[in-house]
Parts: sequence; C-alpha cells; structure tokens
Amino acid sequence: MAELHFFTGTMDSGKSTLALQTNHNHAARGRAGRIFTTHDRAGEAVLSSRLGLTHEALEVDQEFDFWKYVVTSLTHGARIDYLICDEAQFYTPAQVDQLAKVVDELQIDVFAFGILTDFRSSLFPGSARLVELADRFNVLQVEALCWCGKRATHNARTEDGVMVTEGEVVVVGDVETLASPGAGTAVPGAENPEVAYEVLCRQHHRRRLTADRAKAVSLAPEPLPFG
Repeated sequence: MAELHFFTGTMDSGKSTLALQTNHNHAARGRAGRIFTTHDRAGEAVLSSRLGLTHEALEVDQEFDFWKYVVTSLTHGARIDYLICDEAQFYTPAQVDQLAKVVDELQIDVFAFGILTDFRSSLFPGSARLVELADRFNVLQVEALCWCGKRATHNARTEDGVMVTEGEVVVVGDVETLASPGAGTAVPGAENPEVAYEVLCRQHHRRRLTADRAKAVSLAPEPLPFG
C-alpha cells in the first residue's frame, strides 16, 4: 500500500540529502519517480544539498496542482511510482491534501521533506497539514547543533547580523553563504538587508543569542563551530 511519508528536522539536518538518497534508492530498483521542490537555495527547479549534491526538479508555485499533474502525466502514458517533495513546508495545505489524494486514489508513494517551524517558532501551514495527514512521521536523527553544542531545535533568521522574529515567512537564505541568493552585497539599513539563517537551541533562540552575538558580548569567547 502506498503511503505519505513526512521527514522533518531543523535546517542543516540533512533533509535534502535524504531526499536525494531516497530518490536514488528507488530509481536504482527500477521505480519511476518525480522530484519537486520550491524556493531551493540553488535556484528554481533544482533540489540541492549543502553537501554539494543537486538534481533537476519541478518547481512548485502556489498554483501548482499535484493531483492534476499526476493524473495528466498518467493519462499521457507516463509511469509514476513515487514523488519526492522537498521544501514541503512551503507547500499550501491544499497542495498537501492533493498529495494525500495521490497516495490514496492512485497508490503512489509520496516522500515529503521539510522544516516544521519558521524563524518565529510557528508551524509552517504546509508542515502542519503534513503532520495531520502523514501515514509516517519521521524526525531526522542527524542532529543539528547550536553554537553552544546543545541540540538545535529552532531556526533563527538574522538581517544584517541581527536576529529578527518578524517579517516575511519566505525569504531564501543559507547558513553557509549567509546571504540570500541574488541579494548582492548588503548594506546595513538598506532596503534589502543581508539575510542569513542559523540553528539554535531553545534557550538561545529565546534570548536571541546567535553565535556572533555571543562572541561579541564575550559569553562565549570562541563559540563552538557548530550549526
């Protein structure tokens, strides 16, 4: 029986790497799949891992209809055994319902990968719906770590180096480049600030204490090189 799987974890916990590995494992057994993503750090229609692995993908916008896409593909003779859905936190609840329908009505496995909560510690609507509907809910065992060495549980956003808890939910950035793709050189106070993300433990997220700020106030002269 086909199932809807949801794999979740904080940023930098290996979700996209697992998505690529899952696709490889199924394709190696002769199964035919489709890969979807949205707002990937590497750009449009690409599924990328921070380890440097990439794969072509279908870009999902707010109007994309999974049910219509799969039914149309099957009607035209395509074979689809499974779907890989990365960055699923950005999908709409309606799109998650479509994925569940694909599983139930067409017996096609769906493997969704995404973050549970945004930088405000609020559930993403897409992730919330996946928690409600998934046949299997899996928390990744590769733990991301806060700069202090504790297990990271929260995703933090910084703008020009300052942690923020308000703003647009979808702003693409990266924990390594420390800038949103295409943003150019950021100038403090400018209209397009430099956006970066960092994973923190709950305590330091509550205190808005990022690695750079901890170092600046000498709470941790040399923050551990984690996250």
